[in-house]
Amino acid sequence: MTTISPHRSITRGVPALIAASVLAIGLAGCATAEPDADAATPEAPVTPALTVVASTTHTAEFTQRVAGDLADVTALIQANQSTHSFDPTASDLAALADADVLVINGAGLEEWLDDAVQASGFAGTTVDASTRVGLIEFAGDHDHGEGEHADGRAHDDHGHDDHGHSYEGDDPHIWTSAANAAAMVEAIAEGLAAADAANAEVYEANAAAYIAQLEQLDAWIIESVGAVDPADRLLVTNHEAFGYFVDAYDVTYVGAIIPSFDDNAEVSAADIDRLVASVRDSGATAVFSETTLSPAAAETIAAEAGIDVLSGEQGLYGDSLGPAGSPGETYIGSMIHNVTVLVTAWGAEPAPVPAALAE
Repeated sequence: MTTISPHRSITRGVPALIAASVLAIGLAGCATAEPDADAATPEAPVTPALTVVASTTHTAEFTQRVAGDLADVTALIQANQSTHSFDPTASDLAALADADVLVINGAGLEEWLDDAVQASGFAGTTVDASTRVGLIEFAGDHDHGEGEHADGRAHDDHGHDDHGHSYEGDDPHIWTSAANAAAMVEAIAEGLAAADAANAEVYEANAAAYIAQLEQLDAWIIESVGAVDPADRLLVTNHEAFGYFVDAYDVTYVGAIIPSFDDNAEVSAADIDRLVASVRDSGATAVFSETTLSPAAAETIAAEAGIDVLSGEQGLYGDSLGPAGSPGETYIGSMIHNVTVLVTAWGAEPAPVPAALAE
């Protein structure tokens, strides 16, 4: 820095300083800036390797968690939309036609799928997320008896036969158990790795990280439900969508307003009478309505049985995840919400949610 002598004229020094400044500016303009070694180099955007269409909100989220930036994932069924009444639009069929991979729930859930695939001309790879899940087989009058699940696990009679309805096939609502969700993620990772072998390790690593969270979720659910006396774990819902939840977490399934896996099935007066009687006999204190369905029938049952109905913000996420900003926006969030609602209604307090699950 130039020091101005007290004996030097200040008015003579100013022009010199201005000239020096101008010269410095000129030289700076001609100089080439040295790169900052500590500055972060912006990463080039990742080009998705796959275009994926997923049938449901659950399979879409599982697929996105496995693929990360390596896939563009489009869900056909949207938040709070029924899987059973879904009717693909022209834009859905167009997305399906352009897809490399179609990820489905499987287990017979997507009854509309074959027609959609044929109409769209989809010719890519189909990944069935149910292939690693031990399916619950239902036949005849829904009496589980003392037999076994498809995966060899013993099961109990949950009273499904109280409705007197006859169904054939498997329960497709496989995601209601966190352990099943982990199995679905594993199947999806294998499918994406087969379709895009160059990125197989990325899919496997992403799946492993998410499965670790799902295992924590499963442990949290077991601990939370375990705080409730088994005699008080009584579940009444809109339709029969929680069979795997009931099995996994030792819950007694009293019955459903719609005695069917299909939430579009009609309810008769006899169905209502049977359920009201079952509710009264069981000692259940609440009907848990689902977010995708009108609570009107649940309110009727609750009024006749003299119990509460939990719906709206306290409704359960069943066939679909919730919209952005809702507690059910993610799978983990939906399960935490459901278990919190159930355990609280059953008179207990859920365990603290692990930090790794607080999304």
